[in-house]
Amino acid sequence: MTGGRGRFYSRRAVRALVIAAWLGWLPGIRAQLPSNPATLTDRGLGLAQEGRVAEAADLWQQALKTAPDYFPALFNLGYMHFSAGRLENAKPFLARAAAVSPSDFNAHYLLGATNQKLDRGDEALRAWNRALEVRPDHVQLMQVMAVEYGKGRYHREAADIAMRALRLRPDIEDLHYMAIHACREAGDLDAGLKVAADASTRYPRSARASFEYAWHLQKDGRFAEALPFLRKAIQLDPNYEEPHFFYGDWLVKQARYEEALEPLGKAVALRTDYIPARISMARALMGVKKWKEAVDALEEAVRIEPRHPQPHLLMSQVYFRLRDRPKARAAKELSLRLRRQNPTFLEAVQSRPFPD
Repeated sequence: MTGGRGRFYSRRAVRALVIAAWLGWLPGIRAQLPSNPATLTDRGLGLAQEGRVAEAADLWQQALKTAPDYFPALFNLGYMHFSAGRLENAKPFLARAAAVSPSDFNAHYLLGATNQKLDRGDEALRAWNRALEVRPDHVQLMQVMAVEYGKGRYHREAADIAMRALRLRPDIEDLHYMAIHACREAGDLDAGLKVAADASTRYPRSARASFEYAWHLQKDGRFAEALPFLRKAIQLDPNYEEPHFFYGDWLVKQARYEEALEPLGKAVALRTDYIPARISMARALMGVKKWKEAVDALEEAVRIEPRHPQPHLLMSQVYFRLRDRPKARAAKELSLRLRRQNPTFLEAVQSRPFPD
């Protein structure tokens, strides 16, 4: 295994490792062990430090022929392949290393990283869960796991691990937003509201904290309380597009279409690919009977994201109002077909339990 100065590690060093956020730096310690596989491993370390990695690998393989469960050789071979991007080759060595030394955090961590890079998220999470049993305070790993759980639609588990990290380090601002997002995806808006309220108090100069709290208040039906925080978020960061959109979208839902055009236009100007804002702006334009402008907004949304069914559905409504029945029918049929093909655009992603 290589460290900050290109070193591989002997058994004593491997057990002394502390992997930072994503294998960013690994300190190297050299140790001589008295057994024959230890001698072979240490000779391999010297070769690896000289850049003769292939020769080092041969010696580590020889060590494993003498002692198949010799942890330093297994780990060094696994890390060597991982570093070279040979992930399929790395995995069996790291799996064996983790089995031989189940109390070694680094073996489980690196096995998880290997599986994650191989798009085997469930296997990565299992390895990382074993790593957390060894290091239950490793907040950086919890952050990585929350993201991976979310990718796999294990939203309840993502929320649990995010909240666990936040309880350990409530002084880290980004952990609040990670927990808020995870709770939202898990459908636990009450927990998200509590975290957002705490974040808005801890970080009063943060536009993101003010917006997240406003979002949850609005979702809870408390828009009168949410509005000052939305305005505060806009004031703190005028180039933050989400507060503009959510304010404008709320106005559309209140049928205050003319008022909604300004904040929605601002959101779209700040982020041209903001499809929800473009759709809401088209609704506002339809509300004030600006049909051509509505079609233009919807056509631009289709150009940016042709798979989204909602712009076509709204176009069918505009064409119907304009008495163009063939275009209205065609747009509606296309919207229905796209909805079947791309249900995630309109339907909430369902959570599922993580398989132990």
